[in-house]
Amino acid sequence: AVVLCAYLEMEGIDLRDRSVIELGAGTGLLGIVVTLLGSKEPAGVRALYSTGCIEGRARVTITDRAAALEFLESNVQANLPPELRPRAVVKELTWGRDLDNFPAGAFDFILGADIVYLEETFAELLQTLEHLCSEQTVILLSCRIRYERDLKFLKMLRDRFSVYEVHYDSSKDVHIYKAQRGRHKDDF
Repeated sequence: AVVLCAYLEMEGIDLRDRSVIELGAGTGLLGIVVTLLGSKEPAGVRALYSTGCIEGRARVTITDRAAALEFLESNVQANLPPELRPRAVVKELTWGRDLDNFPAGAFDFILGADIVYLEETFAELLQTLEHLCSEQTVILLSCRIRYERDLKFLKMLRDRFSVYEVHYDSSKDVHIYKAQRGRHKDDF
């Protein structure tokens, strides 16, 4: 999660006024950082937001399985300033199940850090990504490639999306992949 957080900040990816969902949030670090990054105004427009309204800030849905939600919610509450808490919503999401609880194609960004490791979840993860994606959605996944199964997931992902490696942190051996529907290699 740390590598993907740093990538989002260093690349200056504009998350303001974007709808973002994090899958398999665990501690919630990525979703918390995205909420904070999505609240930053570029230089010169700070006065436009000084009224205290929260327009123009990221809307972040932070998800995990039911067993993780209590800890996840407490981390989000403890680590976001009160004025940003309404922008981050913690919700249950078990991949491949109850997807109707999430509007199809409603997210600008789908993020996942260290979620590719259980081969038996790959089909459900891909089903969930397909449900949440529109033609414009950008998926960013960070992971280590440790085993043959990790390469198998990338192949399955490439069968459904255009996939590009956008960053590699050699010190942590973590890859970041960008995936989108169709065959384009657009900027953010």
